[in-house]
Amino acid sequence: MLKSKKKWNINASNHQDLSILDRILINRGIVSDDEKDRFLHPELQHLTPSANLAQIDQAKNRIVQAIESGEEILIYGDYDADGISSTALMMHTLIELGAQCNYYIPNRFTEGYGLNADVFPTFKEKNIGLIITVDTGIANVEEANKLKELGIDLIITDHHEVQDQLPDAYAIIHPKLSENYAFKELAGVGVAFQLAHYILEEFPVHLLAFAAIGTVADMVPLQEDNRILVYYGLKALNANDHIGLEALKQAAGIKSDKYLTERDIGFMIGPRLNAAGRITDASIAVELLLTMDISQANDIAEEIEQLNAKRQQIVKDIVKDAEKMVNPEDDVIMLYDENWHEGVLGIAASRLVKQYDRPVVMLTYKKETDELKGSARSIPAFHMFHAGMNVKHLFTTFGGHSQAAGMTFPFNNLTSIHDAFNKAARDLNPEDFKQEINHIERLHLEDATESFVQDLEKLAPFGMANEQPNFLVEAIPNTVRQIGQQNKHLKMSFNTETNTVEAIGFQFGNHYYFLSEGVPVQLVGKLEINEWNGNTSVQIITEDIAVEAFQLFDYRSKHQDKYFIPYLEQYNQQTFVGNDLNHIKRLTTDRQVDLLAFDREIEAFHKTDILYICDLPRELDQLEEILQQTKPEVIHISYNATEDAFLQSIPDRNAFKWVYQYIVNHAPFELKTELPKMMRANGWRKDKPIFILKVFFDLAFIHVKDNVVYLNKNVEKQELSQSATYQKRIEQSNIEQLLYYSTYEELKEWFQEKTATLDNSKEEVTHEL
Repeated sequence: MLKSKKKWNINASNHQDLSILDRILINRGIVSDDEKDRFLHPELQHLTPSANLAQIDQAKNRIVQAIESGEEILIYGDYDADGISSTALMMHTLIELGAQCNYYIPNRFTEGYGLNADVFPTFKEKNIGLIITVDTGIANVEEANKLKELGIDLIITDHHEVQDQLPDAYAIIHPKLSENYAFKELAGVGVAFQLAHYILEEFPVHLLAFAAIGTVADMVPLQEDNRILVYYGLKALNANDHIGLEALKQAAGIKSDKYLTERDIGFMIGPRLNAAGRITDASIAVELLLTMDISQANDIAEEIEQLNAKRQQIVKDIVKDAEKMVNPEDDVIMLYDENWHEGVLGIAASRLVKQYDRPVVMLTYKKETDELKGSARSIPAFHMFHAGMNVKHLFTTFGGHSQAAGMTFPFNNLTSIHDAFNKAARDLNPEDFKQEINHIERLHLEDATESFVQDLEKLAPFGMANEQPNFLVEAIPNTVRQIGQQNKHLKMSFNTETNTVEAIGFQFGNHYYFLSEGVPVQLVGKLEINEWNGNTSVQIITEDIAVEAFQLFDYRSKHQDKYFIPYLEQYNQQTFVGNDLNHIKRLTTDRQVDLLAFDREIEAFHKTDILYICDLPRELDQLEEILQQTKPEVIHISYNATEDAFLQSIPDRNAFKWVYQYIVNHAPFELKTELPKMMRANGWRKDKPIFILKVFFDLAFIHVKDNVVYLNKNVEKQELSQSATYQKRIEQSNIEQLLYYSTYEELKEWFQEKTATLDNSKEEVTHEL
């Protein structure tokens, strides 16, 4: 048995009469024919009218007034990909309308998130009369008041959580404050797009690429309006109409003929735009999206590429440092270091969450203020925002949502906050700490065809609330092997009557040791079409692996410690049994395992997950009792046939007669001188006459004193099989035949039988297969 690492949320098996695609839609709440049609065939006309946003008329009138009067307008954005794309989108809109405009992105490190009142006097000096925020502003109550005092009007466009008190702004465009705007989950760029649509008075198709980038990068639900914006935004993005985006693609190594998907935004474009704000100043990313000069675009894109490479290395170094600091007793990991770069702490925290299946808080120490500042990432069962708000008084600043948060607090409050987080997490059960795989559909491998995978693409674009479907398949792999550098990855191949499907498990290389021969594997993953050397095939990108069947790992004759070492990390209850376990003891001193000899009383053995059999038993009954007592789900064997009793067949009766006659003719005699003569006379190995002499000794036909053999006369005739030596040889031969020389299938069947049923009748035990 191999337990899954993650929690599998398998969709209900209802509606089996429907196609898998229809079942997926129903499980996502898309039931009626009209709902299915709107989902599978998005139309721009289905986008919620921008006029439904509250206060949008006020915002438009003020913007038009500013444009007509030549008033200076400032776009105030955020430093992430959503804020950057929102800023560029709104700048393109105002420039198109002939506005006198500019933009401002606060510095993550010196100003932090949101409106920064310290720069307002500078805005006043530049005669700015109107500020339009994008992707920020809804929480800036005090800052809005200061702008009002300076005589600068403020229009807020935002999508973040609405606070208890709203800023006193000229207008606030926010879907959650708009009763008539039914879809509440727009990204910041989605709100900006709708405002641009309204003030341009025509649908801004040329701005859809920006809408797609910000929406995907901000990980908002890809439903309804967001789905439409991304669906058509990807078409616009692939039209190659934007100089800056084209330069960014080239710098990132994206082939010019590649059709970009939401995955490319999420893993290639979005992280690069974010890198500017995380490492230095996000303004260069905005400049990239605004420039009309190819040379300038290429220079900026190359600079961003270098920043992204630097960001990747910084994250790698921080994670490496953090791994050494993790306390396994903590339910919530909370770490800090003065040298950690605060711009990437959220990414580092995400990596550690996946690695340790626990909420993680990563902080950098600000020596000048004696404060800790950083980011948190969580697991589904732990609401990070609620946990923080319960001790809000301990923070200087705190904000976020269930799965992520940002914070600053005095260093002296570290222990109190960590204790509070740990206490909140202790209410969870062990299963809650597992990562989840959602929307799993059961699938027969025969149905995993290329045409089926192509049908699944109708569900794209994929993202939050519309995840790419995961499928559960169960089959016996034809081949299992490790691939890649240092064997880090796992590749399996499955053959059906109609097709061949391969499964790739990145970072699953160690699972190779836990997949035994001929056992069905349960595999959860996503389907894709793999192209290689002009050939195409269906491939499963593995998310998790499990095995429910009994497993036997066969390392007979190898008897090397390295073969069991990988298993020690996998199983909880572990038992080693053998004749001499001293070498095992040295390797397991820091682990909770049972090391027991075959002849220990049976009460010493307990139920176990895996049983390691390190030597052949001297009696098969001992092993049978141990199997019945321990009921292992997995058995690992790594023993040798040291005596080779099976290969050393029992001598025939003629051999016994010859040796007996030799004793009659020569006894008494010294064994040392006569034994070689016996061997030469018959061409025997030493063990054969020794065995015969031991049998005669058992039966009292001879006795030995000071290495001299004497014949006992007038001894009752006895069957050779009455000798203990004779019986032991037969027993050992049977044991070796069963446990060493049998086929894998035969041995596995025997072990399964002995672990599955209690055997209360010794008379009925058979030592044969």
